[in-house]
Amino acid sequence: MSRSKRYFALAIALVFLFVAAGCGSSKPEAKPAGAPATPEVKTIKLAHVVNEKDPYHITCLKFKEVVEAKSQGKIKVEIFPNASLGDERALIEGMQMGTVHAGVITNGPIGNFLPELAVFEMPFLFASEAEVYKVLDGPVGQKMLAQFDKVNLKGLAFAERGFRNLTNSKRPVRTPADVAGLKIRVMENPVFIDTFKALGANAVPMAWTEALTALQQKTIDGQENPVNVVYAFKLQETQKYFSMTKHTYSPATVVMSKKFFDSFDKPSQDILVQAAKESAQHVRKWGADQMAEQFKVVQAGGMEIIRDVDSKAFQAAVKPVYDKYGGKFGSWLKEIEEAKKK
Repeated sequence: MSRSKRYFALAIALVFLFVAAGCGSSKPEAKPAGAPATPEVKTIKLAHVVNEKDPYHITCLKFKEVVEAKSQGKIKVEIFPNASLGDERALIEGMQMGTVHAGVITNGPIGNFLPELAVFEMPFLFASEAEVYKVLDGPVGQKMLAQFDKVNLKGLAFAERGFRNLTNSKRPVRTPADVAGLKIRVMENPVFIDTFKALGANAVPMAWTEALTALQQKTIDGQENPVNVVYAFKLQETQKYFSMTKHTYSPATVVMSKKFFDSFDKPSQDILVQAAKESAQHVRKWGADQMAEQFKVVQAGGMEIIRDVDSKAFQAAVKPVYDKYGGKFGSWLKEIEEAKKK
């Protein structure tokens, strides 16, 4: 082959080589040196055990709104209602292990993991929402939230469950004597169990999901919960009498897995804490605004609202609970009483 032909053949080969390299490559172009990396989007799976009408879900929706807005979409929140990830004990255990990211949890089950928080379950500890919020949003509440770190959890804020009242299918309850012998579902918490035993009830501890079935099957006579729960779960369909005992104020807590919380940088952690506080304030106002309408709905469904409850007689009846737990919660009770006066 002549020299000119060899040059021509080499040129043709080089052309085919460049064309093949350009057309056959599926790799994205390399980013220029120093170009910012695409931010990673983290998703929080936020769970609770009640339905979409419940204040817990309202809390979750607000938390999602604030987190996604303040993080500019870098943090997403996915909500799992209706115990789809397990009951509250399972959620807490999952958060401890890091398999569940976050939850809105009733205080009663939390007391099994952090016994000092069961102080909030003491009967007739608070007389009004104003007293409650003064304590929960102040130094005592912050000190309580810090306790969660000890059990691989992160307490973000105290949201709302509300003052608990007694419903049953048997008879009107106005005095402790009216409670005697009733089978009442209570949370799986020793203070609740002892409170209703002191009132003469047959206290039956069980998870809320099980309680709904038990009410329908009439294997229990009643339960105790705030107005919003009675409304959300249409308890007027199984319960006839609704007594405004206000025997306990039950906070809810926005909780995260400490392992998962620690995986966020400091600015993101600040967003999560702020979102929890904003969602707590939001659901408190929402609950107050909704209560009158909720009473109307349950009454229209056939439930009798009993407001003339003898509160002093109930307080006297539960004195054995303070005798039993006064030593255990002594310092916390003192701090709470002092905070209420400020």
